[in-house]
Amino acid sequence: MLFMPNNVYALEWLSFAKRNLETAFLLYKADHYEDIIGVELQQTLEKCLKSIFAYQNRKIPREHDLVKIYFLVENDIPINDEEIMLLRIATNYYKEERYPNPHYVLPSREEIKEVLDFTDRFFEDLLKKLEIDMGDIK
Repeated sequence: MLFMPNNVYALEWLSFAKRNLETAFLLYKADHYEDIIGVELQQTLEKCLKSIFAYQNRKIPREHDLVKIYFLVENDIPINDEEIMLLRIATNYYKEERYPNPHYVLPSREEIKEVLDFTDRFFEDLLKKLEIDMGDIK
């Protein structure tokens, strides 16, 4: 290991990621709007990926494209091509412009469930990789 791990900084990012993920689960169980759940999932994944930079004391990229961020840390937490596709899908949930437009499409409940399950697994796998206990996340 060429760096000193920064658990405190990573925990800050993971704490916010956990809140987004829990919100996504609550909204899904309540059969709430899929587009709002999608935003929570995109934010969870973005914060998880950025927690790797925090853990390594690296500069956090000012980027929202999950695939671009992932390829900066792919050696730290490898995922398969299907999962990279789910990152691409989740990236599309992030909208700078929140107003309806001709390109605005609601994700299906099935798609949201697939991304939700992936996000949950990714979060848990990341905690194991960084050797962070879920109990340490506030």
